[in-house]
Amino acid sequence: MRIARFAHAKGMSFGAVEGEPEAGPQGLTVAEIQGHPFGELTFTGSRWALSDVRLLSPILPSKVVCVGRNYAEHASELGNEVPTEPLLFLKPSTSVIGPRDAIRLPIFSKQVEHEAELAVVIGAPGARRADRAAAEKAIFGYTCANDVTARDLQNTDSQWTRAKGFDSFCPIGPWITTGLDVRDLEIRCEVGRDSDETMEVRQLGRTRDMVFDVPALVSYISHVMTLLPGDVVLTGTPAGVSPLTDGDTVTVRIEGIGDLTNPVVPV
Repeated sequence: MRIARFAHAKGMSFGAVEGEPEAGPQGLTVAEIQGHPFGELTFTGSRWALSDVRLLSPILPSKVVCVGRNYAEHASELGNEVPTEPLLFLKPSTSVIGPRDAIRLPIFSKQVEHEAELAVVIGAPGARRADRAAAEKAIFGYTCANDVTARDLQNTDSQWTRAKGFDSFCPIGPWITTGLDVRDLEIRCEVGRDSDETMEVRQLGRTRDMVFDVPALVSYISHVMTLLPGDVVLTGTPAGVSPLTDGDTVTVRIEGIGDLTNPVVPV
């Protein structure tokens, strides 16, 4: 199932996206869900064509927990060793944006880069000191994410809060896919210009190359901090990170989930 959060003429709702994504937005509909999507779903009976609504970030997390250097080739391209245990950092909830929302280049940085990532959405009842089996049960679903990073600030600051935490630096979407086997999915990032007809593939990797897999990450994090329903875990990025510039369009595409596209503009 694909769970979206969307804006429509009457407000904002969660809904189940129906149809095959390969048919394009014109072939998809979204059926409204009463309340939040955790637990048993109740449909209101209202339905819209996906092209008639605006997709929002599929969830508003209390926190976004990120994992650094979880792909060996990415660690190598930045001149770093592969961590012996998950390397954690946080992005603030105010960095979260949705599909088609603009990534804004801050005046403090001259080197803002994309990082395509598989994102894990925690479901009810959350996770606290969870073993591997409990961690798997705590996972509600998966979505695409872009861990936008001011690389020059990351290299000069003693910690990563500023480099990772600007408003708009955490696009997620387009929806949450449940029941997905994520052990070996393709992750890619494409960047192009509004005037171009083609997009350049900048990142191309597979989730099987993670140093620490998803259940291991959720379990590890839950022993550090309680993961609440709706919290998001970013699982690391493959090699190929590169700068974004004003006028770019960046798309994160993950097999079995869909596409997350955002324009890049000045602050």
